[in-house]
Amino acid sequence: MEESIPQSLEFSVYALILVSILLNVWNAQTSSQLLSISNRWMRWLTISLAGAVLCMDWLERPFWSVALIFFLLWLLLETVYTWFMVSALSQSEFSLFPRFKENTSGEEWPANKKLIEIRDWLRASGYKKSQALVADIGGGAAIRSSIYQDKANTTRIQILFIPQAKGAISYCFSFSSETADGKRLVTDNLNMPYGGFYPENWEIVRKPWSKSIDYFSKLHSRRIQDLDLENYETEPVQDLNNQQQLLERTNIEAGFLFPPHMQEEQGRITWEGRYRVWKEIWMLNYLGRVFN
Repeated sequence: MEESIPQSLEFSVYALILVSILLNVWNAQTSSQLLSISNRWMRWLTISLAGAVLCMDWLERPFWSVALIFFLLWLLLETVYTWFMVSALSQSEFSLFPRFKENTSGEEWPANKKLIEIRDWLRASGYKKSQALVADIGGGAAIRSSIYQDKANTTRIQILFIPQAKGAISYCFSFSSETADGKRLVTDNLNMPYGGFYPENWEIVRKPWSKSIDYFSKLHSRRIQDLDLENYETEPVQDLNNQQQLLERTNIEAGFLFPPHMQEEQGRITWEGRYRVWKEIWMLNYLGRVFN
């Protein structure tokens, strides 16, 4: 006997479709991590329910079992798409560890209300601008960055401006300090998939959900409290490029990247590395967490 679908459920599905479209439009304008995650879950739920509503007339199955089938089908499609995307990245010309140079274009700080508030906070908190940098990541895209230092010259803040689709700009920030015994402490909210390894003397705390620079400042201050910190003596551009070079070498040695002589044939990221990136993309997209 055919199972009928309550009208209220059909209206609910139409409402979900409308909400999903509105969330997508809103997120395109704000590039919010919370909105992005909410939109993905909403889209997944909407596709599952809408697919079940459309197919109930010719599938002799309970509504919720059909919805579950569509839920799993979308999971499979997303999994395959993400894996191919990671494989394409491995073969592409996009720089995995881009090198920075001084930004002399004058296009440094986007005219965004939230970003202007962050710049005002930096000034009010005693941080001084050190350098404006830019890194070409390929495909005509570039990441801009501004570096600030505290009065004691023991903490640097890197503000990253990351280009998004339709001209939107996403931003992240990273606090870093170095100790006399060679440790590097980093506190950031980077929400880009990484999946790779870090040097053993690096201690990373990453919270992609938060956008409060005041919260990260307090968190980083607690982490470095009572530690014997080194003063920064190298220029930010040199320090950042040294870090990128070290990260690249570390990931080749750890098996995340193929050695340079194998990359033309195999791609840059190993199969284990691709799995790690794939997993981190999933965790960031649907949980807002990074793969540790």
